[in-house]
Amino acid sequence: MRTSIVRPIFICQGGIKLNPVVVYFSHAGENFINGISKKVSMGNTEVLAHKIVNRLNCPLIQLKEMACYPESYDETVKCAEYEKKENRRVAYQKIELDRSKIDTLFLGYPNWWGSYPRIVATFLEDFDTDGLAIYPFCTHEGSAFGSSMNELKTQCPNADIRSGLPVRGSRVERADVAIENWLLAYK
Repeated sequence: MRTSIVRPIFICQGGIKLNPVVVYFSHAGENFINGISKKVSMGNTEVLAHKIVNRLNCPLIQLKEMACYPESYDETVKCAEYEKKENRRVAYQKIELDRSKIDTLFLGYPNWWGSYPRIVATFLEDFDTDGLAIYPFCTHEGSAFGSSMNELKTQCPNADIRSGLPVRGSRVERADVAIENWLLAYK
């Protein structure tokens, strides 16, 4: 006998139906944590995305680059710098996301060079964000969102960019209270 998973439909204060999805990009391998490069099997943004999905019980979609970033932190930083300076499109693996079925996007990314990585920018170019409520969340090691909130507003002018959640990568495992408080604005 097949059982189907029933996704909750969230109702906000105004009685409006909310259908959220979490889309994120994360980098495993070497990450910069507490001032040093450390090897991690799961990127900090992925850890944070899973914590958010566990509270929202909604779909989770990972953006995966077609050509993998280097495992080395320093090499990844160089690659990200080049992509940003050259305003490159970064190809990502196809994702299944029906825009007509969502109205709220939780968008996660590491802060690379003061903003979201170019893979996220490419996704936002490809995806219709008009009318979406976007709740950004990012991981960082001291720069919070950098300029990414302003860049989101520029890149997605017809979306409603909501308050975001920046979390230090070194503190992502202890971010539960911050996540709960942030999600109060959503629920």
